Amino acid sequence: MFLSVFDMFKVGIGPSSSHTMGPMVAAARFVDRLRASPFQAHGLRASLHGSLAFTGVGHATDRATILGLAGFLPETYDAQKAEAALHDIRITRQITPPGLGPMRFDPERDLSFDYGPALPGHANGMILRATDAQGDVILQETYYSIGGGFVLTAAELDAAGETKKTSRAAVPYPFDTADEMLRMARESGLSIAAMKRANELKFRSASDLDQGIARIWDVMNACISRGMEREGILPGGLKVRRRAKGIHDQLLAERGLNMTAPHTINDWMSLYAMAVNEENAAGGQVVTAPTNGAAGVVPAVIRYWLDHVPGAAPSRVAEFLLTAAAIGGLCKHNASISGAECGCQAEVGSAAAMGAAGLCAVLGGTPEQVENAAEIALEHHLGMTCDPVKGLVQVPCIERNGLGAIKAVSAASLSMRGDGQHLVSLDVCIETMRQTGRDMHEKYKETSLGGLAVNVPNC
Repeated sequence: MFLSVFDMFKVGIGPSSSHTMGPMVAAARFVDRLRASPFQAHGLRASLHGSLAFTGVGHATDRATILGLAGFLPETYDAQKAEAALHDIRITRQITPPGLGPMRFDPERDLSFDYGPALPGHANGMILRATDAQGDVILQETYYSIGGGFVLTAAELDAAGETKKTSRAAVPYPFDTADEMLRMARESGLSIAAMKRANELKFRSASDLDQGIARIWDVMNACISRGMEREGILPGGLKVRRRAKGIHDQLLAERGLNMTAPHTINDWMSLYAMAVNEENAAGGQVVTAPTNGAAGVVPAVIRYWLDHVPGAAPSRVAEFLLTAAAIGGLCKHNASISGAECGCQAEVGSAAAMGAAGLCAVLGGTPEQVENAAEIALEHHLGMTCDPVKGLVQVPCIERNGLGAIKAVSAASLSMRGDGQHLVSLDVCIETMRQTGRDMHEKYKETSLGGLAVNVPNC
């Protein structure tokens, strides 16, 4: 198994990696197939299934699908051009992707939400169809958005299941479990970050790797800064106020007054995370870490470390992110990072494990202490549901990222007080998350049919 640091950390747009970025990528892939097809398409249709249907409007899945069909991609997304394209599509009832002629597409008629049973492969399924001049289907594909912006066709999903059982990645340190990771670290004498870096260098040059990681942190940090500067009401109808700027102003005003309680450091951690997730909720540029819904945890822990921990150095951010990516890859490979599949334990829980591992590493932790930090953080998110009010990535998601960052820092600190020996291994914890997600009722897995989503008024 090999998941790149650039798989775990992808630059994209809010509010959801699986419900916004994934459908946009899927639609763009379908258009690529049309370009290579010998048939001339005259129309397009899309149907959203499972969680993509239940929370699709709140997560802008419909908009993302339309924009993907029009040629937009998350990493190069331009908000002004997107709004102009959506306006033209609604007026003309046509989509004209780059390199193709105009095709019929009426958003009201040709994009449907199917609230029946989910498609068999995953809770986040969608079917895209191209039609001829008479309206008959000439090309059809089923896509699954499996979390973190990852997209697979139905055939790719089946093949991935078989590959997962039998294959080993062609990298120097092909660990599929935390136990293997620790064994390889002991045998090689390398840190988790150093092993991850060696694996990455099989696929790209050192300069490309370093530049790519630097960009990831630049986008994360810029997102924090934007979130701490902006005010107003978040879109979607819940009338949730942005709070990060007000909290930041208060914290700055309290500096130097000798009145600050020690626990105020928690407010700084929450601030950084909430700033990111308010930007995400507004559809801004974020980095999946490992998802959009959990995008605030890892950057908040890094910013806390850089701004508040003596001896922190920006030059070691790459070590943090490589370590975090290794842990996130284990969570995804052996369980899930999808809220629609395993609840929020898979999103904020995995993010907290990643943040705890990264922080422990840059604080000087051994590989055993890093694994312990990740396990502590994940263990205390087990069973967490995904129940967004009105299907928006706002309540409880924004504050939940703040608490996830606090748990990550606490887990890293606690692990550093020990020698890495502990009762519950990270592998056991990840497997427990998988089993818990499998057993969790569907209404608690990003459908907005249970929990806070039905007990809090939606307007």
